[in-house]
Parts: sequence; C-alpha cells; structure tokens
Amino acid sequence: MRHQYQHYQSPGTIHSMSPPPQIPETSNLPDYLTDEQRAIITAGFEHAVITAVAGSGKTSTLAWRIRYLLEQGHDPNRMLVLMFNRAARVDFEHKLQDVTRNLGLATPEIRTYHAMGLRLYKRFVREGFLPGFSDKILTDQEISYQAWQLTRRLAPEDLADEIRRNKKDFVETAVNFIDLVKTTLSPVDIVFEELGYSDKHRYLIDLFHSFEQWRKSQSRISYADMLYEPVMAIHQNPPLQRLVGNKMDLVLVDEYQDTNEIQHLLLRYVAGDRARVTVVGDPDQTIYEFRGARPDFILRRFSEEFESPLEQTLSYTFRYGHQVALLANHLICHNTGRKDVLCHSHPTTPETGITLHQQENDSDLVLKLLQPMDDEALANTAILFRVWSQSVPIELKLLARQVPYRIDAGKGALFSREVQAITSLLMVVSGRIRNLPDEDRLDIARQLLRFPHVGLKEPELEQLARFLAGFGEGWHERLLAMDFDALAPMAAKKLRKLGETLAQLERFKGSVADLISRYAEETELYEGIRSLALTHETADERIETIRGFRLYLSGLDVSIDGALEHLKALKKQAGENRHGGALLSTIHRTKGLEWSTVILPGLQEKYLPYSPRAQDDPKAFLESERRLLYVAMTRTREQLHLITRPFGEKRHLDGDQGPSRFVDELCFPLSQEFGQWLDGRSCDSADALTATVPLTSTGLRYAHLQGVTLQTNTEATAEETTPLWARNRLSHAIFGPGSVTGEDERSFEVAFDNGDTLNFSKKSAHLYFTAMSSRA
Repeated sequence: MRHQYQHYQSPGTIHSMSPPPQIPETSNLPDYLTDEQRAIITAGFEHAVITAVAGSGKTSTLAWRIRYLLEQGHDPNRMLVLMFNRAARVDFEHKLQDVTRNLGLATPEIRTYHAMGLRLYKRFVREGFLPGFSDKILTDQEISYQAWQLTRRLAPEDLADEIRRNKKDFVETAVNFIDLVKTTLSPVDIVFEELGYSDKHRYLIDLFHSFEQWRKSQSRISYADMLYEPVMAIHQNPPLQRLVGNKMDLVLVDEYQDTNEIQHLLLRYVAGDRARVTVVGDPDQTIYEFRGARPDFILRRFSEEFESPLEQTLSYTFRYGHQVALLANHLICHNTGRKDVLCHSHPTTPETGITLHQQENDSDLVLKLLQPMDDEALANTAILFRVWSQSVPIELKLLARQVPYRIDAGKGALFSREVQAITSLLMVVSGRIRNLPDEDRLDIARQLLRFPHVGLKEPELEQLARFLAGFGEGWHERLLAMDFDALAPMAAKKLRKLGETLAQLERFKGSVADLISRYAEETELYEGIRSLALTHETADERIETIRGFRLYLSGLDVSIDGALEHLKALKKQAGENRHGGALLSTIHRTKGLEWSTVILPGLQEKYLPYSPRAQDDPKAFLESERRLLYVAMTRTREQLHLITRPFGEKRHLDGDQGPSRFVDELCFPLSQEFGQWLDGRSCDSADALTATVPLTSTGLRYAHLQGVTLQTNTEATAEETTPLWARNRLSHAIFGPGSVTGEDERSFEVAFDNGDTLNFSKKSAHLYFTAMSSRA
C-alpha cells in the first residue's frame, strides 16, 4: 500500500500585495560595507533572492538588514529568520546581538526549519489535525535498530549473510532511504529508481512502509517527521493553510541552495500572500543533492513562485585572494545551471597563494607540505578528499612519520574491514598464526573466508572457520583436502581457489604489495566485492581502500614480517587519543568551514570527476562534480595546494588515471599570473597587464571588475573563438580526454585515451565537451 503523501499540488504563485511605503535610506551604516551590501540592507520591502559567493560576509549583511528594518519600525514578532542548522542559528544570533547592541530593540526569533516544524506539529495536535506523539523524539539509535530489524525481515534470503556481515552499510542505506523519501516528497518507488539501486534491494520500498506503520503505532516521530507530518497536514487541510499563512511580514531564509522540496513547500505555506520573502544562497555551492537539495530552487523555483523578486548579489569574497577567485571562476563558469555571478576578491582581502603539483604519489607530497608546519599551522590545515578511500595511504604515511592529524569520521584506515582483512591474510601467509590464541585465529579465519566471500552460508562458514582455527599452520592443506563434491559448485570453486592461492603465497618471494595484487587477482577479490556491494560507489570505496593500502605498503620495502610489525606499531599509535594536527575530511563535510591552508589530493579522473552511474545525466553529473571542487577550493584563506598527476602520461597501475579534466578548466597559468599581478598592484601601479599566457573571457571579465586592462598577443587569444572540433584536445563528460581525428560538415571524430573512437554531432558538442590544452 502506498503512503498517503505521494503527490501534492503547488499552492500557486505568491502574488504581491500592496507593499508598505518605501523605506528611506539611512546613513548610519558602517563604512566597511560594500555597495552591494548597502543595497541589500536598504532595499525596499519586497521579495528578494540574493546570490552570495563563498566568504561574502552574508551573515553580517543579513544582520544589518534586520537591524535596518527594526529601526524603521517593523514588528520583530512578524519577522521569521530560518537557518539551515543549529550551528548556523547560534552564529547568526550572536551576529545580530552584536549589530543591535545598545539599541534597545527587540529582535526576531531565529529558528531552524525543524524547530519551526516541531512547533507547528504540536499546534496541529492541539487543534486536532494530527494525532498526538510522544515527546521523546526517536533517537538515531532507535531508528537504526528498527531499520536493522526490518532489513533482516524483508530483505531477500540471498542477501542474508551479506547483511549480517555488513550491518552498518545496510542500516545506513535503510535510514537514508527513509529520510530521502520524506524530504523529496516523491513516491517511494520513484525515489528507489532514482537512487539506482539494483532489484535485489527493492525490499527498501516495503521497509519504508513498514517503518512508518511501526512508528505510528508507537506514536513516535523522527527528526525528518518534524517537517514531513506538519507539511503534509497543511497540504491536506485547507483550514491549516489559513491558520499557518499570512502571520509574518518578513521571512528570511539562509543557505537556500541547500533547500529540499519539503522545506520549500513549508516556506510557501508560512509566507502565504502577506510575507515578503528573502532567500540567500549560492547555487554554485549546492553539494547536498543526496539529501534532496537542488540548485533549481534558488535558480528558478523561487522566482517562479514568489512573484518578481528583486535579484541581488554579494560578489565580493573576504576569504581568499585573486588567484583562488580566478581559479574558482574559471572552473564554475563551465556550468550552465547557475547564476552568472563572478566572485572577486575584495581589496581588503589578503592574497592567497596557489600551487598546482604534478606528483606521482599524493602521500609523499602531503607529508612534505605538512612536516615543516608548527602545531598552530597544522591545526589550521585541512586535507580534503572526494571519497574516504583517498585518505588511506596519506593517513598511514602521517602515522609512520608521526605528523599529527585528526579524522572527523570513523577511526581511520587501520580499523577499516578491508585493511584488517589484508592484515589477516599477511598473518596466515607469514605463519604468525601459530603463535596466536585460538580466538584470534578464529577471527583471522573468518576474515579470510569472507575476503572474498567463499559462498558458504553463515553456519557453514562459521564451522569451517572454527575448524581452521584449530590449526596453527597448513590452512591451505586443510582447504584443499575438503570434499568439494559435497559443496555447492560455486562454493567448491572458491574454496579450492583460496586453498591453491594460499599454497602459492606460502612460497611467495616478492614484495608485500605484489603479494596483495596476486591474491586479489587469483581470488577475483574485486569482482567479489562488486557482486555483493549495495551500490557501485560502495564497491569503489572498498576496492580503492585496498589499493590505497597496497600503495602505502609498496613504499615500505620490507618483508611480510616487517610489514606486520610496522602495522602493529601504527595501529597502537592510531588508537591513542590525538589532539590537534591537520584535519582529514571529505569535501561534503566541509561546507561552510574554512582553513588557512587547504590541500586537495587526487585531482584526477577517477576522483574529480567521480565515475557517473549508468542512469546519471552526464551533463548534470559533471556540473555537480564541478560544484564540489568549487566548494573545496573556496575553503582556503592563505594557501591552496592542488595535487594532480603529471601531464601527458597514461596511467594503468591499479586503476590510476591522469589529470582531471577540471585541471584545464581552472586555467591555472592565467589565474596565477594575473592573480599575482593583482596582489602586487598598488594605487600608483600600471593599470594594464600583458599576460604571457592565453586569455579567457572569464579573465577579461575579472579584469573589467577590477578596473584594469588584461591583454596579450592576438595569436594567444585566437583560441578563444575556435570551434571545439577544431581543437587538438577535448574532454567528454563520459569518455574523458581524447584527440580530434577528423570532421565533416555535421560531425567530428574523437579518439579517446581509453581506446574508443567515436563520432559526435557538432550541434550538441558544447553540451558534453570542454576544450583542453594540447599538453594534456
């Protein structure tokens, strides 16, 4: 049975009523405010959408806007300020207190969306529109436990063993699926299809409905229900629309690029026809699509549904200098789904250095950058990754060299199941299991039989593990002596291969890294991981964790025994409490944060951009990946280090690939040269730069904003107007880099670096191709 909230109708366009008299300008604003900030603060009383670039001082601007309105006599009880989360709410409360101090003015209440939803929920219970609920909100632990119980009951039998082994992954998937249905407002089966899960995970649809039945039977609500239930109640009951709407004169919403469908709809209902709504955000920083956020809300939906809003901009950044601003602009201007806003560094913003490193090994370079830093510099440094697996060789190298670091999620690489499984393999091959207690040997046997999984059901696997654990050596002999005819064909094949592989490795004379590669190849380890993974992203993460660990071990030049001793020491060190040090984090976790130094490893094709799924729109996916890199680069204040692979080399080792197509889009030589010139320019300096590298339209626009002239020779700028198919090198959204090999009147041919040669229409070339320099 489908849940009752599958479809909803838009409440319609919010039309303007007669606005209050225009507010006169005031002169008591601080001198440091820019003209853009002043225009926002003193704007008329109307709907407004403000595009604010990273580090633009929007919190301060909004606080002054509210002060300005309060001084004009607006009722603070008819103002509502909505913040994205509790931390943002507290920050804004402090800023507003600073701005309004000593004025004797009451200030409006500042709420998060969820706090507002909960208030409405309780009111609807009192009014009889919703059933009562327990004041004890469901905890994450309670939700996870129920998701676990339902997963075990509803998932197909052939997933049972995998579910027991990988409880955390399956629980997280179920919880995230429930939340996503409640934020997108799409039918549950549509959400499932859009996520791209395989049919064997279709049980999630039933799981959602079963979870809702359980929750309602217990009169409990979750964090997501604080919005989901009241918004759906408003939608289904016109009297509630009248009860909720038209109570406010002004609604101000921050971080609107992170808005999802249910938050947008709640805003519509609360605003009604009366409130003037101001939304602030940056569509270029929309990176939470997996939570239901879409840039479309701030780019199109708001302007369509709140009649003729005033469009304003905060384009100055006070965080980073010209070089980073130019890099960021060059990158993001390749996106079409955005507001055409150029971020530029304010004259008071200190310069920010940029370095593009062409390096074979990310971890060696990161270590080189961090080692000279003192404790304060390390604490103000962040190393940001597209996916966690990138951090493995870097973390291990920092541990080995005793460079302090912090991780903002999980325990770290050495405690991942992949690394622990490889360590178990090395214990078996080295013969060290003979000196271990039975329980430790049992754990190693379990790890070995699941890496890759040998195809036995859990009771059979446990029985075999206990049998092996009874011996301190010769496990390969025990495996090869089994009665394979008594087993299912697939399990027999895998167990025989495991025994044969262990026998080969017992006499292995190569490096530890080569041993891991041989084991993965002989046992078809990566294929086994992919066959059992929830999503292709999960499989990639597990495989790349193994490859990252192997990469680290390849640089040790030690025996198996030496590697095990080294790993034992590292694990002891990693288990100690760490304070301070450089932060290791993913880009998704760093939204709204900043550091003095930001290091971005892995600027290569397999990470940025990440490999799209088959059902992804390649153009939309590529734009999303650009926004992610844009956010990462704009977290820095003083130094930005970008690490890519050497240009002009094809890479095949462990799936490693060459430089990201985004490297060319950054126009690094021009961004650095022009940015450095602007950094060093004084009031009496020349107002023109003759660049030594080709110009771009983005660079020329930036020069115009700075009131200077940017010029070069005509030969260098001619490339700007050259058709895509007339360039030597192009990059395709799906197939990556390639060379143009021919053309006719309507199409052109590209030979890609991956070996494919394909034809493309000239008419649609701009949708999927970007130009690259010939060196790439």
